[in-house]
Amino acid sequence: MHVVIAGGHGKIALQLAALLAGRGDVVTSVVRNPDHRADVEKAGATIAVLDLEAASVAELATHLKGADAVVFAAGAGPGSSVERKDTVDRAAAVLLADAAAQAGVTRYLLVSSTGVDEPPAEGTDEVWTAYLRAKKAAEDAVRATSLEWTILRPGRLTDDPANAKVLLAEPPVPRGDVTRGDTAAVLAALLDAPHTVGKVLELREGDVDILAAVQL
Repeated sequence: MHVVIAGGHGKIALQLAALLAGRGDVVTSVVRNPDHRADVEKAGATIAVLDLEAASVAELATHLKGADAVVFAAGAGPGSSVERKDTVDRAAAVLLADAAAQAGVTRYLLVSSTGVDEPPAEGTDEVWTAYLRAKKAAEDAVRATSLEWTILRPGRLTDDPANAKVLLAEPPVPRGDVTRGDTAAVLAALLDAPHTVGKVLELREGDVDILAAVQL
């Protein structure tokens, strides 16, 4: 399988690339900063340098030719502005969907966030509010396409060691944590799970083996 990961230098993306490369898949990681080449190649992926906030659909589509699936794992990151929550967390996800359609790639995994279905509580930080709204808008846009999409909503992400056991279910699901390692492993498993097409899945720490959880 040839998989293209948008936001390829993120913590989840690097772990996903390593998992996919380790099982023999071909991985292309789209990153903005060419200085990230060493990290991406160490994970087993090939780097494609492209700024998702500035690229056109056609420019991105050239990097998707021949791919079997795309994964949107990009994010504006901590400390970013309200504006960049929109240009990265929403607009870049839509750009990837449009480019995938143009390149003839049908499978699309979107890494979203838990909490997007509820309106932010009064007094919520404006940047966090913008983040949730951007993620929800990205979900809505991707769901409106004809792509074979699956939306994954991890809980609060941690860098704790992965334990290969999770709770994976359609919403609603109680709030909770999940490791970035387990999130990457679930994404890898979802690529081999066509029955999850058209589903929105919440991800938390749990007690079910990942492969079994994805089959439920």
